[in-house]
Amino acid sequence: MYKIVLVRHGESIWNKKNKFTGWTDVGLSKKGIAESKQAGQILKKEDYKFDIAFCSMLKRAKQTLKYLLREMNLKIPVKYSWRLNEKHYGALQGLNKAEKAKEVGEEQVFKWRRVYDCRPPPLSKDDPRHPINDLLYKDVNRKDLPDTESLKDVVKRVVPYWKNEIIPLIKSGKKIIISAHGNSLRALIKYLDNIPDNDIPNLNIPTGIPLVYELDENLKPIKHYYLGDKEQIKKQVEAIKNQGKRKM
Repeated sequence: MYKIVLVRHGESIWNKKNKFTGWTDVGLSKKGIAESKQAGQILKKEDYKFDIAFCSMLKRAKQTLKYLLREMNLKIPVKYSWRLNEKHYGALQGLNKAEKAKEVGEEQVFKWRRVYDCRPPPLSKDDPRHPINDLLYKDVNRKDLPDTESLKDVVKRVVPYWKNEIIPLIKSGKKIIISAHGNSLRALIKYLDNIPDNDIPNLNIPTGIPLVYELDENLKPIKHYYLGDKEQIKKQVEAIKNQGKRKM
């Protein structure tokens, strides 16, 4: 049996403001830092050890991993990849979700956020927010950098990375942790658990809480579970579910 740990980054400053973030490179809020530290404390208490970490290119995932590993007193190699980045929200990036819901309706915002093959409005390539204009991605093929993405698009970049880069290390006996985002982790979980397209919109992943997957010898899930306080996890899941609703 193999065991891996997935963690969605702690609350970012734009999570706190309820903004569409996507590839916008914002850092953690004070709460997000506390969540990341708590995740590390929980993993240390449960006697988890890691040999290598995988992380997105975005600051909030990097910071989460840094604080988490510091609490565990671990120094391990980290592999960074844009393929683990959050879903690109196109022209929605920087807009408030609740305000947008007031403008276009909660149903449309839900589709942009969660429907498997629904893409938000795209960015034009001359927009400074487009990743081709960001030096962080100077080594990535321009044709791979998105204007906007659906979860279906995220699956297409996450799953090959899982198969080609992560699986070989798991099979070699390395203990791994992945620090990423709500949608890149949803993409991986969809693949692992073979979740139907119509059901994946209902999967909510809380920030800063370690999610453990136990896998059989063929890398198929046996079971999965969160580490931490069950009531806290339940509250965070509910809060994420309500992000795209209009404020009364």
